[in-house]
Amino acid sequence: MNRSQLFFGILFLGVAFLIFASPYFFPSPEQDFETLEENTGVDTVSYTPKMMYGYDIDSLDVFEVKVKRNQNLAIIFSKYNVDNETIYDLSRASEGVFDLRKIHPNRKITFLCHQDSLRTLKAAVYEPSNIEYIVFHIEDSVHVSKVIKQTEIVQKTAAGIISSSLAMSMIDLELPPTLTNEFADIFAWQIDFFHLYPGDKFKVIYEEEQIDGELITISEIKGAYFQHAGNDYYAKYYNQGNGFDYFDEDGNSLRKALLRYPVKFSRISSRYSGRRYHPVQKRYKAHRGTDFAAPAGTPIRSVGDGIIVEARYGKFNGNFVKVKHNGNHTTGYLHMKKFASGIRPGVKVKQGQIIGFVGKTGLAKGNHVCFRFWKNGVQIDALKVNLPPSEPILEENRAEFDMFNESMITALDIISYPEDQLLIAKIGE
Repeated sequence: MNRSQLFFGILFLGVAFLIFASPYFFPSPEQDFETLEENTGVDTVSYTPKMMYGYDIDSLDVFEVKVKRNQNLAIIFSKYNVDNETIYDLSRASEGVFDLRKIHPNRKITFLCHQDSLRTLKAAVYEPSNIEYIVFHIEDSVHVSKVIKQTEIVQKTAAGIISSSLAMSMIDLELPPTLTNEFADIFAWQIDFFHLYPGDKFKVIYEEEQIDGELITISEIKGAYFQHAGNDYYAKYYNQGNGFDYFDEDGNSLRKALLRYPVKFSRISSRYSGRRYHPVQKRYKAHRGTDFAAPAGTPIRSVGDGIIVEARYGKFNGNFVKVKHNGNHTTGYLHMKKFASGIRPGVKVKQGQIIGFVGKTGLAKGNHVCFRFWKNGVQIDALKVNLPPSEPILEENRAEFDMFNESMITALDIISYPEDQLLIAKIGE
């Protein structure tokens, strides 16, 4: 092979290589775009609309206002160009869904409007409470619907050291007041929460019912611990087949036949005494009850199952209710603002049932309930009554309870106290 043939052979191979390799070294614009789109993972098809109350609001204007005093459905909707015929149809559609007379001031109402010059109303949403909302559908088909918000159960823990009272310690920790009430009820027969010592400690495992991250209520206290005067008290929420109850570490029920207090955790303004200076009569006389101070209208509960034997007004007792619980025990509730609905002699009541509301009727100077207790017909100090507990853990449930008991004690023990409270407690020792 001569030199010219060799030269043209090499040139031919080079040209062929460039032709076949060019797509890799010099990609076309179309290829470059497709490769970029594939590598970045951009999805040009998917779209997630912003939803509110079941409506896509990306193309709507949203206005939130508070209902004002004396506003009704007609006044509220007339400002959004809703005609009287539609308002009438909405009122008819509301029957059986929501009572329009219960539209209250300061509750939120949201308007979903089209983005046109008239801001034509598509729907309006009224929230009567934190757990539900009412949708007034204006467009297409006029109708009204009620939606219950989805709740979430969240387990939480808390621990604290008493400086003055249980209530103040929980407030300092920004815990809900209902937690104080529930906690005090659990240990009411073991601990006098009106005589605590600085340095007493508590721990609690509880469940909150939430909507959109906001507290609705305390659903249950699952486990609790209280150290009082150097003594340890545990409570575990356990069901042995006949309903949940609270038990101590030995399997004894913490619940008694009667509640300790007639109002949720409150303040004792006057105790049972054989000689007390009466603030109204201005003289010393026996005080055969325990006064629980509370704001006017605070619910008063029956401390146990029973039958109402008296519910009337008396010159000295004001509006009062007397409940007979069994052959031995009777309780009285004095100075009520008013009775609860349906409360009258002969009516059966359950433990914890609301029977009236705190007031200052009769011979009373401030709002309170005077709680009285009779045993075998003799008035005694309600705070010194010692009643037998409910049914303890049965033998057939003992093994399962012991395992549950051990796990709950471990869960409570690992909860730590706030560092700042530990420091204050140490300084105070």
